[in-house]
Amino acid sequence: MSSQVFFIPAAGKEPFKSLAKKAEKVFVRLGLEKEIEEDSFIALKIHFGEKGNKGFIKPLWLSSLIKRLKQKKAQVFFTDTNTLYIGHRSNSVKHHHLAHGHGFTQAALGIPVIIADGIIGRYEENIQVDLPRVKTAKVAGTFAHTDILLCLSHFTGHILTGFGAAIKNLGMGCASRAGKLEQHSVVHPRVNQGVCNFCGTCFDYCPADSIVEKNGKAFIQEDKCIGCGECLVVCTAGAINLTWDNDKVRVQEKMAEYAAAVQKLFYKKAGYINFLIKITKDCDCMCKDAPLIVEDIGILGSLDPVAVDRASVDLVNKTAGKDVLKIHNDIDWSVQLIYGEKIGLGTNDYELIEIS
Repeated sequence: MSSQVFFIPAAGKEPFKSLAKKAEKVFVRLGLEKEIEEDSFIALKIHFGEKGNKGFIKPLWLSSLIKRLKQKKAQVFFTDTNTLYIGHRSNSVKHHHLAHGHGFTQAALGIPVIIADGIIGRYEENIQVDLPRVKTAKVAGTFAHTDILLCLSHFTGHILTGFGAAIKNLGMGCASRAGKLEQHSVVHPRVNQGVCNFCGTCFDYCPADSIVEKNGKAFIQEDKCIGCGECLVVCTAGAINLTWDNDKVRVQEKMAEYAAAVQKLFYKKAGYINFLIKITKDCDCMCKDAPLIVEDIGILGSLDPVAVDRASVDLVNKTAGKDVLKIHNDIDWSVQLIYGEKIGLGTNDYELIEIS
């Protein structure tokens, strides 16, 4: 059975009020409004963009949608999770400052920003899924206490997954730091003893007491390490390293399984809206402005994350006249879509419905 995907043409050069009305129209067609009750907690899961990045979804594009949700007397908030890598979004204090600097302010839009996995990414809920690669997913704790999820994704290329959109925003973006580490790596972090200054900070933060002294430096005992990733962020010397998983198939499959775990929390109370505007080779985690790889296309929405991502890819490649995602990142991006359907996350069979 096919899933409905709603599409409205749009371009970043349009006035923000025009784009805001278009985003609202896509949301209305999803039919999620009937699930909203007074005081429902509604999470607008978004990527605030890294410092220096200019491709993220602009907050004013969401102004009409937010106004509509607030008229339902719902408790609406923007949210994202802290990053695995050290940067401007690696703890919630820095993350708030960055979001504020990019215009995601309560003064401008009337809703707060809540970082879903707490100060340093420790706040999580374990969601049992019993899938081939992930048995228990480590999901940011805020989502377990949220009634409705609206996943707002900026469609881009991606160096590890070929492209990033709804599935990535759902699976990787809603995971705690430990969940991100599980998806990105198959080995535990290690200490570069040549860089370690033995300050002792990692000892204080390690919840498993897996870090010990060895030759006057910190050393992680692999048999005790639980892979929470906290040491990666608290190390001020940058001495703790992550070994990134080079198996692009495994990363995409884990990501899809995590997406299924988050979807399980919301059942039929989650919607997905992809913005195909300012489509770049790399994701919004890059600290730079990047050139377009294809012209702006529009806004797509669905209750099915696989279908909305498949429709997005098809429109991008149709507009480009070639598989522009494969050309730029040399990755089989279809893995997350095919595997997502296999595990019941959604379907690749969709009906594209253009609205005006």
